[in-house]
Amino acid sequence: MKAVVLPQTGGPEQLRIEEYPTPTAQAGQVRVALQASALNRRDVWITLARYPGIRLPCILGSDGAGIVDQVGAGVDADWLGREVVVYPAYDWGDDPRYPSPNFRVLGMPDPGTFAEYICLPSTQVFPKPAHLNWEQAAALPLAGLTAWRAVVTQAGLRPGETVLITGIGGGVATFALKWACALQAHAWVSSSSQVKIKQALRLGAIGGVNYREPNWSEQLLAQTGGVDVIIDGTGGASFNRYLALIKGAGRIVVYGATAGNPDKGLEMARLFFRQAQIRGTTMGSMAEFASLLDCVAAHRIEPVVYRVFSLEEAVLAHQHLAQAAQMGKIVLRHS
Repeated sequence: MKAVVLPQTGGPEQLRIEEYPTPTAQAGQVRVALQASALNRRDVWITLARYPGIRLPCILGSDGAGIVDQVGAGVDADWLGREVVVYPAYDWGDDPRYPSPNFRVLGMPDPGTFAEYICLPSTQVFPKPAHLNWEQAAALPLAGLTAWRAVVTQAGLRPGETVLITGIGGGVATFALKWACALQAHAWVSSSSQVKIKQALRLGAIGGVNYREPNWSEQLLAQTGGVDVIIDGTGGASFNRYLALIKGAGRIVVYGATAGNPDKGLEMARLFFRQAQIRGTTMGSMAEFASLLDCVAAHRIEPVVYRVFSLEEAVLAHQHLAQAAQMGKIVLRHS
């Protein structure tokens, strides 16, 4: 089979399209003939040696959708021919609050989805929502689930509440906007790109602010009167401004820190007087993934696919993602 292999770090240019042994489904597994996969920032970080526990060579990729073409011993033959989407990790564990020590995401150290085939436990594939094409389905797993856990599980966003989603354009932030709109919340976004803000408005956002403007938080406070929830993957110098924006009993949920740590300590008085909560989050459990897929099917939600490349164009796709110019997900088509 063809696979996108990273033999050594040094950037996306190190990725290679290689002939790799086609896996065979073992006991309890299904083999999926992958039709499409999607990139995540994690994949670029691995190529740049900016991710913990790197073990190479490895097939990258966490997101995928395809057709079950082989089942292992003990797996119901009814799986054969089913169109499925892949749960993008192993071993969440039994505690819904926190993953187990063995939790790991597909695509390093375990073989990932940037290949023509992948074998997985049958419990880790789910029926593809019928209204989605292959590229849309492949875009769902990692970013969609990270956003779902942030918005639904950790923030507990409710209809009518106001939410700020920072850094709109990335996969997680764009999915967070989709989930907020499905929950009938009032979604606001931030970005350094006016183009991305306009795109977010077309997707259902109420409004947006440019975080390059020195008084962006004052503008947002004046327009909203404060927000109930902030979904943030940025961190950095803006973080203390969130405490000025949050309403009483507000929740700040952090899934990343692309801008690093705050440049000064938290304003503690605002934190405790407002009874605010700060929660960290990553990925999500299989139960949350099932709930996400139910929501996608019920509301006929379509992931935002920014651009589709062929599997052979994996280097170009990763270079494009590294530029952070996209609105939504970058996808690889395998056929």
